[in-house]
Amino acid sequence: MDIYSLMRQFADSWALLALFTIFIGVVLFVFRPGSRAAQEDAAESIFRNEQRPAPLPPQQQKETL
Repeated sequence: MDIYSLMRQFADSWALLALFTIFIGVVLFVFRPGSRAAQEDAAESIFRNEQRPAPLPPQQQKETL
């Protein structure tokens, strides 16, 4: 059996099963109970400094002085 046929057979069987299992794991991780707070925090993080600009990091503050 040549390498291509061997890899094709592996991809059609075990690799497909492994990727499907990973997909189901990710879906269950995202929709698990108790993850709502973390997801809302991530969703609202871009709006945290909406009223005023974010402070400069200490390294950039030294350069502006």
